[in-house]
Amino acid sequence: MAINFSELSGIKQWAVVIVGGAVLSAVLYFTVYKNQMEKNTVAQHALDDKVRENNELESYRPRLKQIEQQLAELKQQLEIEERIVPNEKQVDGFITMVDAEAQKAGIELRRYSAKDVKQQQFYTEVPFDIDADGPYYSVLNFFDRISKLERIVNISGLLVSTTRNPTLAKVKHSYQYAPNESIVANFTATTYFSHDLQVPEAAAGTKPGAPAAK
Repeated sequence: MAINFSELSGIKQWAVVIVGGAVLSAVLYFTVYKNQMEKNTVAQHALDDKVRENNELESYRPRLKQIEQQLAELKQQLEIEERIVPNEKQVDGFITMVDAEAQKAGIELRRYSAKDVKQQQFYTEVPFDIDADGPYYSVLNFFDRISKLERIVNISGLLVSTTRNPTLAKVKHSYQYAPNESIVANFTATTYFSHDLQVPEAAAGTKPGAPAAK
């Protein structure tokens, strides 16, 4: 038998309202509120993690300028080292550089002869046999200029003689020397190029766990 809500007493009406509200609240809690609370909890954890990460990164902010300065200094140092020992065989650039110093010193470079290249672990030696002639102090000035270049150039095997007897310096040819020229010279100029580290074939072909060949 159906009961009309209006026929119930006041207390029973309040009891029905309270029970209905509780049931509705329970239904909303398990269908809407709980799901939203779980999403909010996940979002809050993500926010807390991001805030913690930002706080950790914020501690590096005062050092950012210092780090940028260090990177700039390292880049500059690398550029200087590449000028001292280039990483490629820029032979034409080397010859042009030596010719320019010879012109500034006032001497003649008569001959370049490439010698055997020597491969080292971290760099390559590229030597040239050179004949030169000029006034005595101009030749000295040339070698002084070479010693002050940024790029490494070693002079070895220097032989010097007068223009009247150039064979003593073991130059390959005699030339029409100018009146102010007094000496001839033969020497080896060695420049260097950096290269990637080469793994020896014996070590590269060794199986894991096997001793490398000596």
